[in-house]
Amino acid sequence: MNRLDQRFAALRAEGRAALVTFITAGDPDAETSARILAGLPAAGADVIELGMPFSDPMADGPAIQAASQRALKAGANMKRTLAMVRAFRKQDQDTPIVLMGYYNPIYVWGAEKFAADAVEAGADGVIVVDLPPEEDAEFSVPAQQSGLAFVRLVTPTSDDARIAKIVRRADGFIYYVAVAGITGTKSAAIDSVRSAVARIRRATKLPVAVGFGIKTPQQAAEIARAADAAVVGSAIVEQIAAGGDPLKLVADLSRAVRGAARVGAT
Repeated sequence: MNRLDQRFAALRAEGRAALVTFITAGDPDAETSARILAGLPAAGADVIELGMPFSDPMADGPAIQAASQRALKAGANMKRTLAMVRAFRKQDQDTPIVLMGYYNPIYVWGAEKFAADAVEAGADGVIVVDLPPEEDAEFSVPAQQSGLAFVRLVTPTSDDARIAKIVRRADGFIYYVAVAGITGTKSAAIDSVRSAVARIRRATKLPVAVGFGIKTPQQAAEIARAADAAVVGSAIVEQIAAGGDPLKLVADLSRAVRGAARVGAT
């Protein structure tokens, strides 16, 4: 088992969901971003999604788009993103890191080389938002062969046949995108989330993480009662943009997730 499998197994034994936090590598600058990344586990993040800055993040809303632009302006690139992971691993060997972003920078790097380099740096998984199952073999295969979990996305428009196809070659966890559209713009009704999670669980034993639109501790707790993980990104990125304390927000989110009673956990 890699760190993702170990973490979800441990949380399942505790009877609680995970808090998955997202930040963009290099936002607003390399030093600040590294400090925030280093502080996330102590603040209560169970799994970290680290965004790979990209010039055209089409699935992301204004907050994460702006984070990518700030990072790129400050000199962020793929080499520095992997260096951040490598530096993080010098102090933390336990917290899973999932790289999240778009395929173009990976393609330019080289799919096989990126997979090997990401694992060497200490990454545990990858989410590529613009690479559907029909077209992902050129990267998903070398990623999984290298030990990099290939986390796949399910959306509200995915029917049962589509879900079965998506989960067939997935590992790590399934990321359920709770709203149709871009990140950080609206929130899903909890009843629809519960229904979607139940459908996904009928197709796979992998943990189900729910993201898009979770901004408050109360919302995170609701998701934690229905799924195996609550994913928070835009709200944390907005704190960084405002010069606030993103780690305090993470601590508040963590307390809410840890205090949520589980419903129908796997």
